[in-house]
Amino acid sequence: MEKSRRQQRLAFILLFGLWLPCCFTQTTPSNSATPTPTPSPSPSPQPRTEKLKVRLAGYPRKHNEGRIELFYKGEWGTICDDDFSLANANVLCRQLGFVSATGWTHSAKYGKGQGKIWLDNVLCGGGEKSIELCKSRGWGNSDCTHDEDAGVVCKDERIPGFVDSNVIDAHVDENKIEEVRLRPVVAMAKKKLPITEGVVEVKYKDGWAQICDIGWTIKNTRVVCGMLGFPHERKVNKNFYKLYLERQKNYFHIHSVACLGTEVHLAACPLEFSKANATSACTGGMPAVVSCMPGPLFMQNSGLKKKLKISSNVRLKGGSRVGEGRVEVLKDNEWGTVCDDRWNLQSASVVCRELGFGSAKEALTGRRLGQGMGPIYMNEVKCVGQERSIWNCPFKNITSEDCHHMEDAAVRCNIPYMGLENTIRITGGRTRYEGRVEVLSVDSNGTQSWGLICGESWTTKEAMVACRQLGLGYANQGLQETWYWDSSNVTEMVMSGVKCTGSEMSLSQCQHHKTVSCQKAAAKFAAGVICSETASDLVLNASLVQQTVYIEDRPLHMLYCAAEEDCLSKSAAKANWPYGHRRLLRFSSQIHNIGRADFKPKAGRHSWVWHACHGHYHSMDIFTHYDLLNANGTKVAEGHKASFCLEDTDCQEGVSKRYECANFGDQGITVGCWDLYRHDIDCQWIDITDVKPGNYILQIVINPNYEVAESDFTNNAMKCNCKYDGHRIWLHNCHIGDAFSEEAERRFEKYPGQLNNRIS
Repeated sequence: MEKSRRQQRLAFILLFGLWLPCCFTQTTPSNSATPTPTPSPSPSPQPRTEKLKVRLAGYPRKHNEGRIELFYKGEWGTICDDDFSLANANVLCRQLGFVSATGWTHSAKYGKGQGKIWLDNVLCGGGEKSIELCKSRGWGNSDCTHDEDAGVVCKDERIPGFVDSNVIDAHVDENKIEEVRLRPVVAMAKKKLPITEGVVEVKYKDGWAQICDIGWTIKNTRVVCGMLGFPHERKVNKNFYKLYLERQKNYFHIHSVACLGTEVHLAACPLEFSKANATSACTGGMPAVVSCMPGPLFMQNSGLKKKLKISSNVRLKGGSRVGEGRVEVLKDNEWGTVCDDRWNLQSASVVCRELGFGSAKEALTGRRLGQGMGPIYMNEVKCVGQERSIWNCPFKNITSEDCHHMEDAAVRCNIPYMGLENTIRITGGRTRYEGRVEVLSVDSNGTQSWGLICGESWTTKEAMVACRQLGLGYANQGLQETWYWDSSNVTEMVMSGVKCTGSEMSLSQCQHHKTVSCQKAAAKFAAGVICSETASDLVLNASLVQQTVYIEDRPLHMLYCAAEEDCLSKSAAKANWPYGHRRLLRFSSQIHNIGRADFKPKAGRHSWVWHACHGHYHSMDIFTHYDLLNANGTKVAEGHKASFCLEDTDCQEGVSKRYECANFGDQGITVGCWDLYRHDIDCQWIDITDVKPGNYILQIVINPNYEVAESDFTNNAMKCNCKYDGHRIWLHNCHIGDAFSEEAERRFEKYPGQLNNRIS
């Protein structure tokens, strides 16, 4: 009964809240210039169909704190601190993707905002899904100034699966310039992508308008090229364009531009807009024309591509799309990360340009593209925007107290439009992130049509490329059979034998058969993908392997279960069981998930295999490969580890365990947690009974068959130099496969062996 009354009251309040603003819209403007009496707080208007955008702003600040800004009616605005509370902060932090708030600030602690003060006297219960569901004076109704802007401090723990980035935005007035393009005038240039030269045009009303080139400088060209995805600008032949453009009717929307050259968007430059008589607004001038130099990835001319060099001591890791990732820099032949304190678009743009992309679209903080392992080299990077490398920018050297990997900086760079997404699509799936892969094919007559890809040999690597080309993030799964999806509108097979490295921009860059050859040509055997905006990323703790290694001579009578699970070398089958022993190289493995999604077995628990001897389930047949290699890379001994128990052994501070194997529980590794396989458990070894004394390489590979999707497979291998004298063993130089520079890796491979038992 009580519940029914509450529902009736709620319905009345909602109806009243909808009706009341309608009654007063004719008489009470939302931002009245005259003072109004403070009304008692009432529920804000019903949420709109469009999701309310919330961001953190201000300076200086960390990625999980800042001035609160809301995007409403096409404009960013703030919240007044009157009646603000921790409950309000909790609602806002959850909207930003954090689990909760730890505090809130008043009196414009992070600096004064600009524009509207959208909300005042906000009163949340704390459980609302959006700030717009809390009581307030209504949108735009406030008696505050920006000296009273409210801020929040969020707990630095992300909501699992939350994909919206905590982005440090470019504070530009996008309403001035909605879109910018280059319009090519040369016939050949119109057919090729990317378009690198042409007339600069801005979107204006329902068409495109030009910019007057009087006073146009190379700095303006640099900004335009950068926002269109090009790292460098070139001189242009104005005389050629002048002859052509004199015969055209031009409409000048912008009379002059005065960029510094460090801006990330033309809208951030000082602009002078043309008056009403726009057709004659450029007397003595012509439409601005620019020419840009693409980076090597987007260069059509292979000869020029070889001459263009990108930075060898900066890289991006963990991103799903081209031109995005965690920023890593090389120092003393070892890669490390950059801390996000004071990380901004100018510094991010320097990184983007030195890697052959344009200016930065987003400067990301708080390990938003996964966290690194190993050293953190830079903090408080302060680039102007003109530097050739991030190494030329002022920065602070790091100390362990300054930063942690939860603060790793990342970027999303502007890249040239290549139209790659127009030559691929997915169909038949239940959501836009899944379906059969179809590619655009052209027959001998030049006719274009869509067609399927043969599912044979289709793996996660190929799926990674397809998802990247579609702009749908990472590959969750690559499917060789798609019979369970809608097949009412399928096409024929047009591609087979696709083999990718996983780093390509499109499937057309992968190897494939010249003519289609597919044994199972029915649509139900077509290749499919399930894409995801987030993915896990597993990395082994290399130093722990080095610290825990030892040799054990284990009696055969203690190895029956291990033999049953194929954890011994082949010669063990010929041994005189149960007499004798096997020599085992033992060590601990600590496997961290540094990605943005939990690592979970591909197979559901209904298909896990029970091993009675050890009394546990295997959720993955092979979780890791353990190999001992000689100088030629040939295996001299090997082992493998089935994932008998994927669980959270321990986690970073502030991260909670989610997976536990006990009682047939869920298996997996949470983001920010690690799974520890101790040196003293079965199969945590390599059987080296038959190995002769010498110098070797110990190699451990996690998820070797790419059975579970990850954001980065290049860091799945770990290597160590190994010396075995027949009685004792020494490991050193243990490192993740991509942690060293190319030069250091070459030295590692040529390692001649230790000359004594001391390890330098």
